[in-house]
Amino acid sequence: MSEMPIARTYNQGHIPRKYTPGKRRLSIYWSWSYPWEAQRDIAGIENRFSTMTEVRNVLWPAYETPEWGRDQFLQGIAGTLELFHRSALRFQQIAGEVTGHPVAVFQRVDQAGYSLPIDERILADTDTLLVFGLDHLPAGLDATAGEIEAIKTWLKREGTCLLVAPHHDVGFTDDLKQRQVEYKHHGDTLVPRQQRFSQYTRSLMKALEIPVINQWGLRPALVKGTRDIAPLTAFRDLDKPGLLNKVPTLNFHPHLPHYALTRDDGKTVKLLARQPIDLDRPHPFTDAGNTEFNCLLWLPPNEKRAGDILMVDSTNFTTLFGGTESLENFWKNIATAK
Repeated sequence: MSEMPIARTYNQGHIPRKYTPGKRRLSIYWSWSYPWEAQRDIAGIENRFSTMTEVRNVLWPAYETPEWGRDQFLQGIAGTLELFHRSALRFQQIAGEVTGHPVAVFQRVDQAGYSLPIDERILADTDTLLVFGLDHLPAGLDATAGEIEAIKTWLKREGTCLLVAPHHDVGFTDDLKQRQVEYKHHGDTLVPRQQRFSQYTRSLMKALEIPVINQWGLRPALVKGTRDIAPLTAFRDLDKPGLLNKVPTLNFHPHLPHYALTRDDGKTVKLLARQPIDLDRPHPFTDAGNTEFNCLLWLPPNEKRAGDILMVDSTNFTTLFGGTESLENFWKNIATAK
């Protein structure tokens, strides 16, 4: 008999994980309000996720099997949000196998309307916290003073790691012609001319004095004649945590953010990798002479914190756009980095 999938649970409290020497406990925090995102007016074309019906239409026939039908799966924006959750399952599986601990998953406001700020309930049994910044800017979600204080206190604990992952900022300008250029550059018809993320992680970065801003939505270059993403420009001599061990590439995604440094003293932020851009598709960023964007940053411990801070896009932890051995090695490195 084939092995049956494990049973799924829902609507219950988190069970704290006991500390195990050498085994990290990972937690994912989706920064969105699920109800706010899921109930956006679909007559509006900006700053919202696609509906599942739109996904099915654009990606036809990928989702035309019975398990994606309306009697089995949500067809509105909520269905697309669930695709994000499902696409992170492989990362959760691998991280769980490596660490021996299940990956806990939290949402700022969940499907049932329960709010959960980042506080001791999340942080007490977490060694690595991944904050996936997929809340749209108009939602106006800011980290509260209590959350900031809780995270700062947690980062004073040896061995902690905060991974901050704001997504792209497409079409931030009022210039409609530029918005169209950006849209043609990334080429994803499911992303509107303006889609701006993430107020929550931006407020978190400001409070934690992370001198970075997420900009643009840039399409990575491919290896000529293939569908394979071009290798990273990696600065391995700076990679003290070993995040890029056996990692020549990250995940392909048509619209990835550039993590621009707002201040660079050479000590606060270590740029570990840049991603080559598709130069065959015009874009204001490449028109200015840029050929790569910052995709992996490391902020080592300092006098204010004992923990590390990392920045990399959240799509590198999903399988919506495929997955590779290199990406799985990256997950293992994240799960075991000290």
